[in-house]
Amino acid sequence: MDFPSLTPGAGDDVPLYLQLYWRYRDAIASGKLRAGDRVPSVRSLASEINVARGTVELAYQMLTSEGYFSPRGAAGTFVSPRLALLGETAPMAAPTPPAPAPFEAEMAAGVPRPFQLGLPALDAFPRKTWVRLAGRRLRMMDLASMVYPESAGYGPLRHAIATYLGISRGIACTAHQVFVTPGYRAALDLVCRTLLKPGDEGWFEEPGYPFARQFLTSAGMRLAPIPVDGEGLDVSHGMQRAPNARFAVATPTHQSPTGETLSLPRRLQLLDWAAQQKSWIVEDDYDSEFRYHGRPLPALKSLDRDGRVLYTGTFSKVLFPGLRLAYLVVPAAHIERFAQAASQLGGPASVPVQATVADFMEQGHFARHLRKMRTLYAERRGYFVDALDEVFGDDLYVQPQAGGIQTLAYLRRAFARRSDVSIAEAAHRHGLAVHALSRWYGSTPTGSGLLMGFTNIPDREAALALSRRLRAAAKAG
Repeated sequence: MDFPSLTPGAGDDVPLYLQLYWRYRDAIASGKLRAGDRVPSVRSLASEINVARGTVELAYQMLTSEGYFSPRGAAGTFVSPRLALLGETAPMAAPTPPAPAPFEAEMAAGVPRPFQLGLPALDAFPRKTWVRLAGRRLRMMDLASMVYPESAGYGPLRHAIATYLGISRGIACTAHQVFVTPGYRAALDLVCRTLLKPGDEGWFEEPGYPFARQFLTSAGMRLAPIPVDGEGLDVSHGMQRAPNARFAVATPTHQSPTGETLSLPRRLQLLDWAAQQKSWIVEDDYDSEFRYHGRPLPALKSLDRDGRVLYTGTFSKVLFPGLRLAYLVVPAAHIERFAQAASQLGGPASVPVQATVADFMEQGHFARHLRKMRTLYAERRGYFVDALDEVFGDDLYVQPQAGGIQTLAYLRRAFARRSDVSIAEAAHRHGLAVHALSRWYGSTPTGSGLLMGFTNIPDREAALALSRRLRAAAKAG
């Protein structure tokens, strides 16, 4: 397929990625490209038509998200075979844009969309190393690997996690205190089954992670929204509103979604409250590894002297979501209770998968990967923030942050009177997985902004193209 006049003229303000998207869509609709046809790789097409790779990647992402393209890994990218069902030569109407998907549905969609939250830089993952380790584990598979895995998790992986947490997060724990779970939801489920009962009241950050809020509510918990300010969770407010709460769910190191850090006085205040009330603190340390400068901050669990903190972490955001692996560190005095509850649940992933993660950690690949990602994410966030500033100017204010894998931009000036929900929905209609801050509130929202992931934005050109696409979507509304 030729693109002889892709480069726009001096008066043409249509972005190149959108021109390329239209060309492919029209070629498929007219029958020039048929279901199952292979299309050029991003690299080769960018070289052929003399544009940045990010431009081609954006066009391909749009075509994939709308069902025109079907990527097949190393085999290449193809026109989706499903289009054959519609007739190969009949003109194709543009598909109805998908409604904004729930957070978990986005992560399970298969093909990531621009700005999708919760995704690490998939293009930077050391796949060759992973495949080599996984292949070795599969070749070594014995009878022990074929039976049901231990309900608490694969022993060497639990040991590797305990060692890692002691070095990087200041958490003194044994492998027996570590329970491997199939995701963060399963970790919350294990906590609820072991220590709580339906009707128990708990503190929940406002704003806070909606997926956790939904799960706890469905489990029968009553959640008291506790506001977050520049020092993190407002513990004094929580003590006034729900002094006898049975638990508190918090993201102390890097609050989700504001990015604030729980100050030391409030950490001590929260721990003191939990000790006095015999309540539990669920510490979600979801992306603490990605602090751009200096060492990651110590975990709240590292200050826990009374055994009231339940520490959770996940491999979804540091390795890749397809693993479906998380972990929970429980107080030593309650290991047996958690072991009994874990035995009644489905257990974590297969032994070969857990063993591969353990090898990845024990052989030093995990630590090297995290160091590389800290540098990469600081760079990619810089690209994105600069692009937002260039495209939006004073219409957006980007929240400063010292780490993390997502950006919060507050609406100002031209967009100050617009609903962040309406802008996010418009962005979704244009294939952008933007989240409205107001939907992260359990009660009446007091903030309005846009939450966006930036880890898979490869360069400045892609950041600018996506920012322009976002502004066009916001203006079209």
